[in-house]
Amino acid sequence: MTDLRKFLILIAAGGSAAVLLGAIGSQYIGGLAPCHLCILQRWPHAAAVLIGALALAFRARILPLLGALAALITTGIGVYHAGVERGWWEGPTTCTSGPVGGMSTDDLLNQIMNAPLVRCDEVAWQFLGLSMASWNAVISLGLALVWIAAWRRTA
Repeated sequence: MTDLRKFLILIAAGGSAAVLLGAIGSQYIGGLAPCHLCILQRWPHAAAVLIGALALAFRARILPLLGALAALITTGIGVYHAGVERGWWEGPTTCTSGPVGGMSTDDLLNQIMNAPLVRCDEVAWQFLGLSMASWNAVISLGLALVWIAAWRRTA
């Protein structure tokens, strides 16, 4: 494995890990409850981190392409989410909930009534005029390009 390929994989997978940790930190430390689309944007980053570990362990040519695909998927979700926030198109009408098995009716009602209402069309945080979803799209597109560069270094 070339040193440049390994370095690029570390940057790409590490970038996804940093984005994921930032999102989780903003939730648990910053108190910003994520909406459904925010949660969806996290999964491809988790996949990219796993793919990065596999790509460092094995020289399979497909792995950097899978990392790029994961980064492009979260880019797409981020663009969609940013469009929902800006009112360019409608967002999902579904909502999510935690596990309810074994809960009494009163406990379930309490959970519903005390759950924070997090809408996908409201910006919870922004920096330089871009929301977290927008930043995810921009950063993830850059990470996809790094994955592609790593793929090109795979012989």
